[in-house]
Amino acid sequence: MRKLGKVLGILGVTAMAFTACDNQGNTANTNTSAAAGNDTEVSISDLKVAYIHTDSVINNFTFFKEKSAEIADKGKKFESELSNRARGFEQEVANFQQTANNMTPNQSRAKQEELMTKERNLVTYRDNLMQELSADEAQLYNEVYDQIQDYLTTYAEENNLEMILSYTRGGGVWYAKNSLDVTTSVIDGMNSHYKQKKDTTEKK
Repeated sequence: MRKLGKVLGILGVTAMAFTACDNQGNTANTNTSAAAGNDTEVSISDLKVAYIHTDSVINNFTFFKEKSAEIADKGKKFESELSNRARGFEQEVANFQQTANNMTPNQSRAKQEELMTKERNLVTYRDNLMQELSADEAQLYNEVYDQIQDYLTTYAEENNLEMILSYTRGGGVWYAKNSLDVTTSVIDGMNSHYKQKKDTTEKK
């Protein structure tokens, strides 16, 4: 039987643009992103832009690291449980192979059907475990993206920014000056905000 396999692989990173406001031409309509929540027209020449390395923000976000570790521990527990069940099943198959010659045809067929049912149940159990881990990962990413979205909205307002871009290799931004990189500032701010929130929750 196959075991659970790799529990928590390298987590992918999806490029995101969080706050945007774009005015094209004198007669064009002003488009604003939902994240910005700002209907004020902005001239391209006055556009204040910053960017973050999204993967760095995610991987250095304390909340993400803590929850990823919890998922990894859960995966190890699942793998151990599945391995124990698989070993038990393999032993039962081996015992059947050793005693099959002493069984009647009906007994042999009944045992084979029983083992096939157990094997299907074991595969279903494995698939359910993997689906649960995948769901946990998806939920974690949704929570992290939501927190980044919320924080960057506040960060943009506090720093008078009209746009914060997501800089990833091969993404939509091929060049940007280092002076526009606010990754470290965002990481520090998010971790500080998370720590305060966590400390407040623990005191209750």
